[in-house]
Amino acid sequence: MENDNTVLLNPPLFALDKDAPLHYAGEICGFRVHNGPTGSSSVQFEAVVLDRSTGEGLVRSKEPLDCESQREHSFTIQAYDCGEGPDGANSKKSHKATVHVRVNDVNEFSPVFVERRYEASVPEGRLFDRIVRVEALDADCSPQYSQICFYDIITPSVPFVIDNDGNIKNTEPLDSKRQRVHTFWVTAFDCGKNRAQADAQVVITVKPSCKPGWIGWSKRVEYTPGSGSIPLFPSLHLETCEETVWNIQATVELQTGHIGKGCDRDSYSDRSVRRLCGAVRGEVDLLPPPSPAANWTSALPTLPSSDSSLVFSFNGSTHVAVVPDSVAAAVSGDHFTLQLWMRRGGINTQPPTNQARGNRREEETIVCSTVKNDDSFSHYSLSVHGCRLSLFYWPDVSAARPVKFLWKLEQVCDSEWHHLSLSVQFPSVTLYVDGVTFDPALIHDNGVIPNPAPRQRLVIGACWGIVHTHTSSDTEKHGVSLLIHLIILYVGGYRGLLSGVTVRPGSVEPHSVVECLYACREGLDFGDLETLGSGMKVHVNPSQSVLVLEGDDIESFNRAVQQVTYRNSLRFATPGVRPLKLTTSLRCFNEESCLTLRQLEGYLVVLQPDAPQISLSGVGPHLARPAPEFEGPRGVPLFPELRIVCSLSHAVNTAAQGMEGGALMSDAVAHTLDGCEVQPLGEELNPEREELLVDMDALRERGLEIINTTAYIAITGAESISVYEDVLRSVRYRLAKGSARFERRFRLSCSEMNGRYTSNELTLEVNFLHSLDSLYHPSHLLASQQQFLHPSHHSGELSGHTLPNPHRNSVVPGAATVIIMVCVGFLVVMVIMGVFRIRSIHRRGEGARGGSKEDSGQWDDSALTIIVNPMESYESRMGISADTEGEGEEDEEVVESPDNANDDQRIIIKKEGRDGNPRRY
Repeated sequence: MENDNTVLLNPPLFALDKDAPLHYAGEICGFRVHNGPTGSSSVQFEAVVLDRSTGEGLVRSKEPLDCESQREHSFTIQAYDCGEGPDGANSKKSHKATVHVRVNDVNEFSPVFVERRYEASVPEGRLFDRIVRVEALDADCSPQYSQICFYDIITPSVPFVIDNDGNIKNTEPLDSKRQRVHTFWVTAFDCGKNRAQADAQVVITVKPSCKPGWIGWSKRVEYTPGSGSIPLFPSLHLETCEETVWNIQATVELQTGHIGKGCDRDSYSDRSVRRLCGAVRGEVDLLPPPSPAANWTSALPTLPSSDSSLVFSFNGSTHVAVVPDSVAAAVSGDHFTLQLWMRRGGINTQPPTNQARGNRREEETIVCSTVKNDDSFSHYSLSVHGCRLSLFYWPDVSAARPVKFLWKLEQVCDSEWHHLSLSVQFPSVTLYVDGVTFDPALIHDNGVIPNPAPRQRLVIGACWGIVHTHTSSDTEKHGVSLLIHLIILYVGGYRGLLSGVTVRPGSVEPHSVVECLYACREGLDFGDLETLGSGMKVHVNPSQSVLVLEGDDIESFNRAVQQVTYRNSLRFATPGVRPLKLTTSLRCFNEESCLTLRQLEGYLVVLQPDAPQISLSGVGPHLARPAPEFEGPRGVPLFPELRIVCSLSHAVNTAAQGMEGGALMSDAVAHTLDGCEVQPLGEELNPEREELLVDMDALRERGLEIINTTAYIAITGAESISVYEDVLRSVRYRLAKGSARFERRFRLSCSEMNGRYTSNELTLEVNFLHSLDSLYHPSHLLASQQQFLHPSHHSGELSGHTLPNPHRNSVVPGAATVIIMVCVGFLVVMVIMGVFRIRSIHRRGEGARGGSKEDSGQWDDSALTIIVNPMESYESRMGISADTEGEGEEDEEVVESPDNANDDQRIIIKKEGRDGNPRRY
C-alpha cells in the first residue's frame, strides 16, 4: 500500500536447501537484493530471514512508497546458506528470482479545477448543446482516484445543467432583458467521492441577438377533404437579421410515396379513369383482374393497394403472363400505344433462379410481343436494364433490320411508381414518363438476335427463346406430314410491380390525355401567380410533390412562401399523414459569414372524409305480374321506378341555435357511381328457362361494361347517378314459355370507388300470377301430382317449384298423395272463405254509410288475386262449399275485368259447384 513499507508477496518468500538436516549447510542465512532486468534500482527494498531452518523470508521497503512518484518496482532476489560452519565458509547461493512490486494507490488528493473562473457569452432565445466546458484534475496515480466521476452545480435555481464531462448548457432560452449575466458555482468529485478543494465560478453573459431563420412555422397542418386548396404557411416569414442576402431558394417537399402509386389519385379502375380523361376507346387490358374470361393472370401474385387498381408482382422467373392469341390478335399492327404503371424491385420479389446462357442477366423484359401485319410479322419488346429503358422494334422479322430505342432515366431505377406511355408510329416513337416527354437515342442493333417465331404471341413479364425443336411424323389419308414442336423457355424475367398494362392499336394518345392519366389529385400549388413579385421564380415538378421558390428580395419572398398551397380535388380523399419538408439555402456577399438555416420538418394530416350514403329506393319489396308477361319477348322490368340518391352527413353545431347537443345534417350531392350488381337470391339463373336482359346499345353508348352470368349481372364504369338509374330501370327479367315459378327474389346494390363506399341492398321479390285456364287441365293436374311423388327433383323452398310441363308422363297418385292434396285443398278453401267474409263485412259497412243496396251486393275486386288450386275437384266431391254468401245470386261463367285499368292484378276464377253451375268469387 502507498505510504507503507510492507510488501505482501504472492507466493510467500521461502528458500530450501537440500543439505538439511546439517546444522549450517542446510540453513538459510540471508537474502540479497539485486537490480531488476530493466536496471531499476533495488536500494528501496531489502529482504530478511525470518526462520533459518525453514528458509522463510520477508521483503520490505526501507521507506514508505509513493504511488505518484513510482507505481511499479521490479528487482531480483537471491538466497544463500550458512556454509560449512559458523564462519560461513563455502556458502552456496541460489538462483535469482524476480520480484514485481505494484504500489496500491490511496485517495489522498482531491480534484483541482484547471481554472478558477470560466466565462462565456451566448445569444438570447436559443437552446445550446454546450455553452462552456469546465475541467478538474486529480493527482492520484490510479484510474479509480485520479478520474473525475461527475460535476455538480451547487448554486440553486439556475437555468443550466452540467454533464459528467463538464459541459454546461442552458435548460431554457435565455432572455437578456430579464437577466443579462448568470453567475454560479460548480464543483467536482473524483471516483473516490473526494470533492474538489476549491469550487469554480462560471459567468455566462446573455447577449441580445437576432433570431435568423423561419418564424411562424407550424409543424402540423390539417386538411379537411373537400376544402379545395389551403395555404400551408399562412404566417411564415424569413428573418435574416439584417444580413445582406442576394439569393434565396426554398424547396417545399410533400412526401406522398406511401399512398397508392405515389399520390392521391382517382379511386376508380384504370379503364374508368381512361374514360374520364377522354382517352380514345379500344384499349385492351393485358393484365385484367383474374376471372373465368381472363384466366392468364390468375397465377400471378397480387399486392394490396390503397387505391382501386390491381397490382401484380413479378419475381423475374416463374411469374409470367401469357396473353391468349385471341386477345393478342386484337392489338396487331405497327401503330399502337402501350401504357402501364411500373415500380422496379417492388416488394416480396425474389431474384431470378435461372437464366438462359448467352442472355444478359441484367436486362428485364416487361412486354414481349410478335404481331401479324397482313402478310408479315413484326416484333417488339420493352425492357429495362439498370437505369435504362429500351424498346426493341423489328418492323419485319423476315426482311428489315431491328432498331433499338434507348432512354436513360432515373425514374427507371428509383424504386418508385411511374406511369409510362409509349406511342409507336414507326419510325416515330414517343415516350411519356409521368406525363413528361423524353427523346430516345436510336441504335441499330447488329448483334446476335434470336429470330422470333413467325406466329402471334404476347407475353408480360418476360420474353421467350426457342431452345429446342422436335419433329415427328403424322400419317394422313394422302401421305405423311411432319409436325414441328417448339419448346419455349421464358428469359429476361422482370422483377417488380406492374399495374394497368394496356395496349390500344391505332393513332397515338394526345398529350393532354396522358397528363390526365398520370395527374395527381393532390399536390403542391401556388395560390396566385399575379401576386408574385419581380425577380421571383416558381417551379413545380410534374407530380406536384416538390415546389421550388427562388428570389432576391426578402419581402417578396415572404409573400410568395405564404402563397404555397396544398390542393386535393378528390371529394373523398385518402386520409393519413403526408410528411412536409422545407429546405432553405442562402447566398450572401460574404459567403464565410452567411447564415445557414436548418431543414424544417412537419406533416400534413388529411382528415377522414365524410362517407357518402348511397340510397336505393322506389322498388318493391314485391313485384306481382301475370306469368305471360314474363314470357313475352321483352320480359318485365324489375326496377322501373328506381331512385338513387347520394348524400353526405355532417355534424351541425346546434348550440348556436339555442339547442342542446349536436345533430347530423344530410345534404344531397352530385355523385359518380362505378358499379352496380343485380344478383338472384337462392339458386342461380337457369339459362334454358330464364334470363336478365339489359339494353346493350345504351351501355355501349355510355361506355359502360357488363358481366352477365347466371350468378349475377355486374355493370361497371364511372358514370353519373342518372345514367345508372336509366340503365338499371331497363333491366328486365324474361322467362321461357311454360317456365313460370311461384316467386323469384333479386338483390340490387351499387358501389363507388371500386367498393370503397357501398349502397344499401335492395331486395325485390317477384311473384308470378297464374291463370286457372293454364292450370285446370288434366295433364297439369297429373303433372302436379308427379311433383309430390318425386320431391327429389324439386328440392328447396316452395318458391323453387316450377309449373310442370303438360307433356310430361302422368302418374296416378297413391293414397298418401290423395290425402295430402285433400288437406292442401281444404286449407286453401278455408283461407278463401275467411277473405270473402272479411270483404263482405267491409262492403256492407260502406253501403250502410251511404251506398245503395245494389252497390252493396258487388265489391271492388281490382286489388285481389285468388289462385285456385287445380286439386279442388277433390273438395267438390267432399261437399265443401267455397261461398256461402252468394248461393242465391246469378252466377256468371267469366268475371269482367276490374274498372281500374292501371292495376295489373286480375281475378281469374273458374269453378263448378255441386249442381254443376259455375260460380264467381
